Amino acid sequence: MSRIDELIAELCPDGVEHKRLGDVGKFVRGNGLQKKDLADIGVGAIHYGQVYTHYGIWATETKSFVSPELAKRLRKAKSGDLVIATTSENDEDVCKAVAWLGKESIAISGDAYIYSHSLEPKYVAYFFQSEQFQSQKMRHITGTKVKRLSGDSMAKLLIPVPPLEVQREIVKVLDTFTKLEAELEAELEAELEARRRQYAHYRDLLLAFPEGARWVPMGDFGSFFGGLTGKAKADFAGGNARFVSYVNVLKNSAVDTAADDYVMVRPGERQRALRRGDVLFTGSSETPDEVGMSAVVTAEVAEPLYLNSFCIGYRLHDPTLLHPDFSKHLFRSSGMRSQIIKTASGVTRFNVSKGRLAKVEIPVPPINEQRRIAHTLDKFDALVNDLSIGLPAEIVARRKQYEHYRDRLLTFEEAHL
Repeated sequence: MSRIDELIAELCPDGVEHKRLGDVGKFVRGNGLQKKDLADIGVGAIHYGQVYTHYGIWATETKSFVSPELAKRLRKAKSGDLVIATTSENDEDVCKAVAWLGKESIAISGDAYIYSHSLEPKYVAYFFQSEQFQSQKMRHITGTKVKRLSGDSMAKLLIPVPPLEVQREIVKVLDTFTKLEAELEAELEAELEARRRQYAHYRDLLLAFPEGARWVPMGDFGSFFGGLTGKAKADFAGGNARFVSYVNVLKNSAVDTAADDYVMVRPGERQRALRRGDVLFTGSSETPDEVGMSAVVTAEVAEPLYLNSFCIGYRLHDPTLLHPDFSKHLFRSSGMRSQIIKTASGVTRFNVSKGRLAKVEIPVPPINEQRRIAHTLDKFDALVNDLSIGLPAEIVARRKQYEHYRDRLLTFEEAHL
């Protein structure tokens, strides 16, 4: 029997009372703090966006600060309070919480709530991650594009409230398990990054064709086209047709044709639908490394699929010239990337020139050779990136193991009073 089991048997043998969060604490919304107000010195502050990007379960120091003058007008979290981000673009992230354990009170932005309570702070923060909490919150989320949860709604959600001694013992175990899981994941991520570099090296070797290989300017064998035209923000709120987003192109060598990105396309509109074999490029970026990143439509498109207006499309006059599975590796190779980056210009933002892109030369080996190269690289790529096999699968498995253990520790037989 574990120490936690012993404490439960001793202190709450008849079960644990489940209480509404509003009965054991109070929710207060942050106010008046915007990103532009953040500074490098002053009074500690947490902007709601940083809860997602910077903080874990708990914190004793803030990443940002605000001026003492502004801090006087802002609502503050004191040591032991939770800071909860209550606005997100997806249901899963809404209500990510961090327990503030620093000595001084800190300023909190709007779109975040301060939860002052009588429980062990890290116990509550861990509970906010649990499946038990997540399943409850889903019923109270509002909004379509932007998801929100109000303080009144959070106050209605139930939390098991074992004695403080039990809460602290659970936190001790979860802290240890979290640290071990993070260390193991870091080791796996380092190994995965090494394999990604190995894949990139092998890809570049396979795509470094000998002298005498056939190279042709892109403009000689295909044409460039733009994305959606004449679209307003409202057209993306409730669309009837799929489109390929900028992020879809940036993050994938092969376009994710099943992504849930929709736009309204009305009868009679002259919009260009994508086809298998089309090569898509990010048209602009704040950094040279991300400009001209490519994604290829490798699957047959069963229904109309369109391209976002911030990207450039390239279509071969003869679609049999390049195999799509070969193209997806080719245009991300170091040799091609070095050429493509040179087609962009800018200072604070880099924009690709279609005219320069048309002059970029691409190798065109025999189609059987293209298939052989693509098949080899696909297998290597799967070992590096496929979440169902290899190291990515191991990382996912460790996360699920941690989540399962955490949820078990935070589940109690309910006391019937």
